[in-house]
Amino acid sequence: MTADHGEGAHVRQSLGAYVLDALTAGETRTVSHHLQSCDRCAADYMEVAEAVSLLALITAEDLLE
Repeated sequence: MTADHGEGAHVRQSLGAYVLDALTAGETRTVSHHLQSCDRCAADYMEVAEAVSLLALITAEDLLE
């Protein structure tokens, strides 16, 4: 992975959909390829993925509190 110097398009706006597997096949390839070469977006991906996995632990009772 290379360091991102702020050049080119980033995929942060698509990370939630990417983690939830809600992108088209082409969009998924684009995001996946970008994450391999952009440290900043890869770090953001890790945060989004962690947040999504934590959401799975919330129960209906938790939402009522």
